[in-house]
Amino acid sequence: MAEFMRVPEWRVIVLTGIKGARIIEDPKEGASIIRRAKRPLFIIGPRAIDHYLDGRTRVEYILDIAKAVNMPICATAHVKKKMLELGTTPDSVYDIIEIINHLKFSDWMGVRKEGNHDLVIFSGIRCDLAELGLSTLKHFAPHLRTMALCSHSHPNADYALPIISEKKFKEYLEGLIANLKG
Repeated sequence: MAEFMRVPEWRVIVLTGIKGARIIEDPKEGASIIRRAKRPLFIIGPRAIDHYLDGRTRVEYILDIAKAVNMPICATAHVKKKMLELGTTPDSVYDIIEIINHLKFSDWMGVRKEGNHDLVIFSGIRCDLAELGLSTLKHFAPHLRTMALCSHSHPNADYALPIISEKKFKEYLEGLIANLKG
């Protein structure tokens, strides 16, 4: 019987058209983008719960990033339970498709009812689903910018990390937190 090579899911759906992501390799640059945003939003997917970086989950890093700038958090899937265990209550709980649909409309008041968001950060969402959501926002939500904090990169985001190792991803997250707190 022939063997078939499995294509990694993060290599699927990489057609970006004429506009692709700006690669942000320096955590200082990432922190600057986040600080400039007036109403950022962090969307956390279920992979952030199961993804460990030297004994610490990705969701713990994400919560540190959000706390550093008082950023609202949208928990998707079963992320809320883990956040509550860690002592943080999400600002909203939506299905990923539902939050993307809300974000498309510039008159939506956002998760804190303070106005729509101008920067949306994705992390922990399955790569193929994240790419579809980022593509939707790229084409139908010109009023906002998107960032993907994922070690597999996301070309449909406005800002994304390059494809990097787990070690470098951990270093990036730690550098981003340090720059946001400093």
